[in-house]
Amino acid sequence: MEGITIIGTSHIARQSIREVKEAIEKVKPDIVALELDRQRLPALLRKDHRGPRMSDIGRVGLKGYFFALLGSWAERRLGESVGVKPGEEMKAAYRLARKKGIAVALIDQDISITLQRLSKSITWKEKFRFLGDVLKGLFGGKPEFIFDLSTVPEEEIIKKMIARIRDRYPTIYRVLIEERNQAMTRNLTRLRQENPDKRILAIVGAGHKDDLREALDKGNISITYSLPKGMSLVLE
Repeated sequence: MEGITIIGTSHIARQSIREVKEAIEKVKPDIVALELDRQRLPALLRKDHRGPRMSDIGRVGLKGYFFALLGSWAERRLGESVGVKPGEEMKAAYRLARKKGIAVALIDQDISITLQRLSKSITWKEKFRFLGDVLKGLFGGKPEFIFDLSTVPEEEIIKKMIARIRDRYPTIYRVLIEERNQAMTRNLTRLRQENPDKRILAIVGAGHKDDLREALDKGNISITYSLPKGMSLVLE
């Protein structure tokens, strides 16, 4: 879609921190759109953020809670291996945008909705398979995909990784990738329609970039808002 620039990041790569800063300087956007929601941004900015809590179970479901807990732990372990906390590139983009007086929009689906959907849909079999694969990868198993964690993987590797997730964890793929892509596409379409003369820079995980770009180029997304009625995408 014209007027929207999309860059893909890795949430634990130093390269991504540098690239989002360079993109903001180069594109000079009027709006920076982030793959975050109104729960995850404050959590990311808090110094004492420790991931999911037991009190979240009632809100997102038991399976959703355990998946979030496992994912947070695995991402933190990988981040420690390269010396970057997960989400540092999003935090850097937010802070630079605020410093420059650039509006920030949060385009991801509410994390509670995502985890509720996952909790209702995912089978324990798929969950235990995921747990086994994560533990094997973190504790000496031979990795299926080899790349430098401090950089964003090449597009061909990203495509193979996503295809692997789709085949091995179909529910996880549908809820965490496909449904969120649809939500972010709707929100970016809405953002474009409400700000037709503004330059928008969207910063999303590398695994979302191509699908978002393709959906926006087709321009056939119905505007079914993924936010509560009346809530703005743009932070005040």
